[in-house]
Amino acid sequence: MSGAIVVTHAAKVIHGRVVLDDVTLTLPRGGIYGFSGINGSGKTMLFRAISGLIHLTSGQVDVFGQRIGVDVDFPRSLGLVLESAGFWDESTGLRNLTMLASIRGVAGEAEARAALARVGLAPDDDRPFSAYSMGMRQRLTIAQAIMEAPELLILDEPTNALDVDGIETVAKIVREERERGCTVLVACHNEPALEALFERSWRMVDGHVAKEVDRS
Repeated sequence: MSGAIVVTHAAKVIHGRVVLDDVTLTLPRGGIYGFSGINGSGKTMLFRAISGLIHLTSGQVDVFGQRIGVDVDFPRSLGLVLESAGFWDESTGLRNLTMLASIRGVAGEAEARAALARVGLAPDDDRPFSAYSMGMRQRLTIAQAIMEAPELLILDEPTNALDVDGIETVAKIVREERERGCTVLVACHNEPALEALFERSWRMVDGHVAKEVDRS
């Protein structure tokens, strides 16, 4: 299915431990999809597999018609919030984003400034990243994920360290990205502002999809 993310019998074993256990899902393009579960349940590992950051022990992942690890190493247009992003401590938020944007050349300073404004950071703030609070660091991580207007946006616990205003900002961004045509995957714990946006959601337990959550 060229217009979908298709995960087929995905399994991953690390040091004898099963961290993904026969996961099969089809996520049509353009939706907002939620994943819940305790730490270690497999959410992050599933996101890593879809992002091309791990090689599966068995099974496969196709993103918009391209097989990860066969046709492409990573999804061709991906924004990612996954654990800690690597930023340069001595550089400002804007400088960090423009340096990251220069890698692919898809976005420039204008897009970096717009992304900073969307997450509630001042583009001309001259403080280095090392002086950022935890909440500011999380906002910058989200800014780098959205600045290239990706086709696929994967957000693993995007509200970590954010206050109520920050959580509402993330929900607004997720809604706007879906309206733009982006496919959004979100892992979160008990965040009503985000969960209300999910078109479908699943609970993960011990590396497998335990059940689809009833959104009715």
